[in-house]
Amino acid sequence: MSRLALENTGHIRKRKLHAWMFERTCAGMTWLSVALLAVLLFHVSKAGFAYLDLEFLANFPHYKAEQAGIKAALFGTIWLIMTTAAISIPIGVASAVYLEEFSKRNRLHTFIEVNVTNLAGVPSIVYGILGLALFVRGFGLGRSVIAGALTMSLLVLPVIITASREAIRAVPSSIRLAAYAIGASRVQTVWAHVLPAALPGVITGVILALSRAIGETAPLITIGALTYVASVPSGLGDSFTALPIQIFDWASRPQPEWHSLAAAGIIVLLAVLLMMNAVAVFIRQRSQRSARW
Repeated sequence: MSRLALENTGHIRKRKLHAWMFERTCAGMTWLSVALLAVLLFHVSKAGFAYLDLEFLANFPHYKAEQAGIKAALFGTIWLIMTTAAISIPIGVASAVYLEEFSKRNRLHTFIEVNVTNLAGVPSIVYGILGLALFVRGFGLGRSVIAGALTMSLLVLPVIITASREAIRAVPSSIRLAAYAIGASRVQTVWAHVLPAALPGVITGVILALSRAIGETAPLITIGALTYVASVPSGLGDSFTALPIQIFDWASRPQPEWHSLAAAGIIVLLAVLLMMNAVAVFIRQRSQRSARW
């Protein structure tokens, strides 16, 4: 065997060794993360299931742990997430469609694109400060559901816009050309062909964005969401609390029974998150079956 062949063989073996080590490292980190998550879920379940019953879901917060419930926080979270979705999804998807399908590729487009990408990495507390200055004090909305939803919409909009743009960009150009060939306008092409084809990816981005919003505490604390609310919101102008705030309040108390209540609240929060994601995944699967190219 020639010298060059020996060198190539050694190089290939080294590359295979590096690939094997990288694969094993990634697998090890993945299983380590899964193990840590399993330990966390086991600890939360062990501490919280004893307090998880219908009375816990039906009672309002109380100064006695045995009488405290999560009703106000649960309904406040539902109000907050539904309002946030109603505000952020149309604006985010419309912005993504404009940037990908209608905007001219100029300096303004590049400026907007860079800033949207950067905003996705801004800490959530910054959005809380912005919401406090703009919505709570500037617009005089106070500590209301609509102020919290608008603040959360600012938080999740960059994620929705970025994910929606990637989904729209992944739609084959042949679909657009076929629509143009039969006389469809650009608006008709986007509405009837591009958006349905991109819907699974758009829904994935929405799932990620709303999953982040449902667990955020810092923006809500910043805008002044209450830790004790003995009523359920009946409108967008009512005061509210949310599950992360209620969990944080209980977990910060020194008595162990409050920690068990916080664990039960975490279980409820995870259940709400899983139900919301299950609905979104079902819609995505349906759209994938109906939009096969």
